[in-house]
Amino acid sequence: MKEANTAGFAIIRIITGLFLVYHGLEIFESAKMQDYASWDSVKSMPFPVFFAYLGKGCELIGGILLAIGFLTRPAAIVITLTMLFICFKIGNGKFWYEDQYPFLFALLAMIYFFAGPGKWSIDNRKK
Repeated sequence: MKEANTAGFAIIRIITGLFLVYHGLEIFESAKMQDYASWDSVKSMPFPVFFAYLGKGCELIGGILLAIGFLTRPAAIVITLTMLFICFKIGNGKFWYEDQYPFLFALLAMIYFFAGPGKWSIDNRKK
C-alpha cells in the first residue's frame, strides 16, 4: 500500500491521537480510576485496578505516539487491541450503538496501521 501523504490524513491522525490523550489523562484522576475498577465487567477480571490503569495508560501513550507520528504502526496495534477489548469485553460488543466510540477508535487506528503515519510525522522525517 502506498504511504498516505496528504495534510488531511495527517490532521485526522493528530486529532485522533489528541482525543486518545484526552481520555488517557484520566489515569491521573484516582477517583475516576477507582470508579472504572468498580465496574462489574472490570471487577470480574483479575487485578481490576491494574487493568483500569493499563487501559488508560495505553490510551495516553498510544495517543501521544499517534499524534506525533512516532512508532505509529506499533502504537496503532496497541490502540486497536485496547479499543476492541473495551468494546467487546468491558462493553457489550454493540459496536453499532452503545460501544460505538471505542470501535471507531479501533477502526481509525487500523487505518494508520495499514497506511502508515503520513506527513508531519516523526516516522517520516527526512534523514
